[in-house]
Amino acid sequence: MSETSTPYSKPLPVVDVWNRPFWNACRDHRLLMQRDKAKGEFWFPPSPVVPRTLSREWEWVELSGFGTVTSWVVFHQKYYAGFADDLPYNVAMVRLDEGPFIFTNLVGMENDDIRIGQRVRVTFRDANEQVSIPVFEPVREDAR
Repeated sequence: MSETSTPYSKPLPVVDVWNRPFWNACRDHRLLMQRDKAKGEFWFPPSPVVPRTLSREWEWVELSGFGTVTSWVVFHQKYYAGFADDLPYNVAMVRLDEGPFIFTNLVGMENDDIRIGQRVRVTFRDANEQVSIPVFEPVREDAR
């Protein structure tokens, strides 16, 4: 973080033993999630076992970072002081091409332009030197 940058004032994730690989990858601007070795299914948030089977046979895999908006809301009320300057801001549910859903913010577009089925791709906002937050921006259909 440069000396002239504004300090990040939004809530930060609580990093633990299960989600540390996810947040370490985000810090490197990569999207990583767990995949069931037997069935190839991805899931999020991280957990010690495969949610559907309770198997411990899983691996961390880098995802493409592309997905589709499935739902969103726009907040007009301040619930956290750190978001006051962003009002109104969106929170979207994106289904990643590999299958799992992730709650995120959509950037690089107006809230009124958000549409279900819209193609998006991950980008990262560096909160500090240890944490980068995955957010999604619109993508041209031919960019994939």
